[in-house]
Amino acid sequence: MAKVSISLDAELVVEVMVLAGIGSPQDAVEAIVRDYIARGHRTEARTGLREQGLREVDVKPREPEG
Repeated sequence: MAKVSISLDAELVVEVMVLAGIGSPQDAVEAIVRDYIARGHRTEARTGLREQGLREVDVKPREPEG
């Protein structure tokens, strides 16, 4: 798996470590990113059917105006 190196504010990382209860900065940030992605997938699963219905409505051709 490819790795990405980024710079983060040290106070931000320490706060993430404390909130997550994880001792390693790398593991703490990875856990937060994975949680964020999982939350996005859960949201998509809940709203997917409704959004799919909206897409179908948008796909229908519009009636000529005027």
